[in-house]
Amino acid sequence: MDKFIESDGVELKEKFNDKFVKEVVAFLNTNGGKIFIGVTDDGFAVGVKNIDETMRKISDVLTTQIEPQPEDEVDIRVVFAEGKSVLAIDIKKGKFSLYCIKKYGYSASGCLVRVGTTCREMTDQQIHRRYQQRFFNSDILSSSTSSRQDLTFNVLRPLYVEKGFILHDETFAKNLGLLTDEGKYNVMAELLSDQNRFSFIFVKFAGEDKSAISQRSDYGRKSILFGYEQMMNRISAENICLSDTTVRPRVDTYCYDYDSVNEAVVNAIVHNDWSISEPQVSFFSNRIEILSHGGLPYNLSLEDFFAGVSRPRNEKLMRIFSDLDIVDHTGHGIPIIVKRYGKNAFEITDSHIIVTIPFDEKVAVSLNAHLNVGTNGGLRAKDTAFTVLSEIRKNPSSTAEEILGKAKKPLSAIFLLFKRKARFFVSVPRRTDIGKLLSKRPAIQFYRRFLHQN
Repeated sequence: MDKFIESDGVELKEKFNDKFVKEVVAFLNTNGGKIFIGVTDDGFAVGVKNIDETMRKISDVLTTQIEPQPEDEVDIRVVFAEGKSVLAIDIKKGKFSLYCIKKYGYSASGCLVRVGTTCREMTDQQIHRRYQQRFFNSDILSSSTSSRQDLTFNVLRPLYVEKGFILHDETFAKNLGLLTDEGKYNVMAELLSDQNRFSFIFVKFAGEDKSAISQRSDYGRKSILFGYEQMMNRISAENICLSDTTVRPRVDTYCYDYDSVNEAVVNAIVHNDWSISEPQVSFFSNRIEILSHGGLPYNLSLEDFFAGVSRPRNEKLMRIFSDLDIVDHTGHGIPIIVKRYGKNAFEITDSHIIVTIPFDEKVAVSLNAHLNVGTNGGLRAKDTAFTVLSEIRKNPSSTAEEILGKAKKPLSAIFLLFKRKARFFVSVPRRTDIGKLLSKRPAIQFYRRFLHQN
């Protein structure tokens, strides 16, 4: 066996002592880990003299000194290293949100977490929040009553109908989990409703830090489903493409991987603790950061998280996103991000998760130099699209031909842009009345999202 090395997930102990209970509690409250007894601090095996007696002491700690009792989280086994018998104690992340040393109770002395190779006392705020989680319904969105009961669902209902679901007025809200046990609209219903009060912020900074804001857009204050579509349209519009036409076939390099960002944004919505605050997307000159609140669900270990185990904080909201094919509920989203950007893309604490998507360096240089990439002159792709849509909003009865003069682009090029962003193509005669076009599907689904943007 290789030499033992102490780390944030490994504790080495030459012999059993009173500190053992602290180390077990710290691992239970963090991401789990291993304790090796019979190994010196510098990693050499010296063995355990009395295996049976030491295992009895360990069992006593687990059954009488820790609250709640860690039933299935701890496994004890004997391993052999350098001809010596060493006790290996495998500790999983606890299935409860908070564990403590019984004699100290839920105080700083009794509640510890693992930080690096040490055990640290939790703050009063951390203890209070985790203690409350022990008694809260894990799906607090669906169990909490909304402050508004005059909700409408003009975005949600048509999306379900388009997917082939048959909805009845008298059972619609109950079947989708929009009601509390008392029959009132819950907070999830408000989040999905047309009267949603929660924000969903996109903020663009002028550099690599937050010292200067260049733009701020709130895609909330409406159904979160509509806000999600607007957010992803914006992220798509910002995804500049650098084309290498010196080779055949042409090589296109995008600023960032759209699918990875989409997975991060969806996860930020369905896993966010909305009782703390709203998720946020921050756009810097070299990266995107997607922030969600609440950290990992207390019954999900870091290992399971990266492996793609799906345990959403908001189970019923996840089901709705799954019904609408926004997410497939297979847990593949995190592995997609990890495969492209590595585990270092994630910053995970008790209070939040930040996913950082770095820009492609070459594209970022062009972007920051304000180069006109991905087009053949004239307005950039996103500017062209927004010019067209701005004109439609001002003059809904304008014809396609009249719009051309404003955009300075051929009609085919304009709709190619829309195809790229909306994932469909609409063939439109040159004299088409744009107002009529807006009333037809599938174009309405794309255009109306832009028409309602600030």
